[in-house]
Order: sequence, then structure tokens, then C-alpha cells
Amino acid sequence: MKLSVIIPAYNEALNLPETLGAFYAELYANNIDHELLVVNDNSKDDTIEVITGLQKNIPTLRTVFNNPPHNGYGFAVRKGLDNFTGECVAIVMGDLSDSPADLVKFYRTMQEQHVDCVFGNRFAKGGAVIDYPKNKLYLNRIFNNLLAFTFRISYNDVTNAFKLYSRQAIEGLKPFMSPHFNLTVELPLKAIVRGYTYSVVPNSWQNRKHGESNLKIREMGSRYFFIVLYCLIEKYFSKGDFKKKW
Repeated sequence: MKLSVIIPAYNEALNLPETLGAFYAELYANNIDHELLVVNDNSKDDTIEVITGLQKNIPTLRTVFNNPPHNGYGFAVRKGLDNFTGECVAIVMGDLSDSPADLVKFYRTMQEQHVDCVFGNRFAKGGAVIDYPKNKLYLNRIFNNLLAFTFRISYNDVTNAFKLYSRQAIEGLKPFMSPHFNLTVELPLKAIVRGYTYSVVPNSWQNRKHGESNLKIREMGSRYFFIVLYCLIEKYFSKGDFKKKW
């Protein structure tokens, strides 16, 4: 089962060498057939040049996809989702906040349990968060627990982008609507509402070493609300029209 790894990148020139090197080393060591697909989101630094240089030593690093305007995290990920070639696909941040070892764990879980999706939970037993900004952590816990209550699910780490989906699931979640970070909520909520199977495993997260996060909480509030409202409407009023066809 080939694994595709989509990494959206906006001004990540300082982080990508370590990120791509770490993921390639871990996947290679575990004999996992894979591709690393970086989508450059119209970066203003030398992200493209850095990736081009890394291709000399990372044979599974595909040619860079450039995401033309309009730009945004969601658009960049969607560009990757239109171009990946694997039977399953993971979305990984370019700043090495996600663990390569956890990705192997996700992949093995999907293989062994034959589920459509694998979601991590940083706050479950065995999970960990390192250097998480306190204000974002506070908002994260409120929002995720509110989502769990509203959708009547036990999973409470919906907003973390680092997840693994089968190709079948990705095709079943289209069309995508979110242009920005609200895509991190759209994908798992749609998968759950539409009846795709998933397993939850603990995972770790650590804060970036270089640069600043592109997620701006104040700018994203209404966008998160929009996609949550859409998924709620689909859950309660779509009469199962978008459900997975078993």
C-alpha cells in the first residue's frame, strides 16, 4: 500500500530540510513505499530552491507543486489531494511538529485494522504536546470538546491536521469547501458524518523551531463556524445522501 505524504509549505525554507529528511528516513527504515509531495503555497522565501536541492538526496520527494493564487492552507492541501498517487494519504505540517514515528503507527493501524481513516489524539493517554502556546491550548480544548459534544462523538482532537485517509475516503469527501485552516475540520468531520470507519491512536506534537505559525485564530473563527455548521446540516438534514456506499 503506497503512502502519499502531503506537506503544504508557506515560507518553510528553514524547516523543510529537517522535516523532509526525518520523514524520509523513518519511512525508508520501515520499508514503506511512499512519496513526499510538497505544495509550495506562493512562498516569499527560497522554499522552492530548498526543495529542489533536497531532491538530490531524497528520491521519493516529488517535483514541487506550486499553488497559484488564491493562496491559503486549504487550497495548498487540496492541490496535493488532486495530485497524490498513493492508496492512502497523510497531511503533515512542514515545521516538523508532527512525528515521523507516529505516521508509521498510523500507517500500520490502517493496514491492520482495515479502516478508512486514522486520527491521532495528542491529549489521550500516550499522547503528548510539547511547548504548546497556552492561549492556543486553552482555545483548542474548548473548541474540540464542543465539537465532540455537538457531533456526539468521543473523539476530541478534530482540529489537528495530522491524519491519514484512504484514497476511497478522500474521493468520498469531495468536493472540498475550505480554502484555509478550516480544512483540518472539514475532512475528519465529513468522514465521520458520512460513515467512513476510523481508528484513533495517541500521537505527539511539538512546537516549531523556526518561524511563526500561519494559523491566525481571530481570522479563522467565522470560517471554522461555517464548516462546522455545514457538517451539522449534512449530519441531520441530508437524509444520508452523502453516506459511504458500502
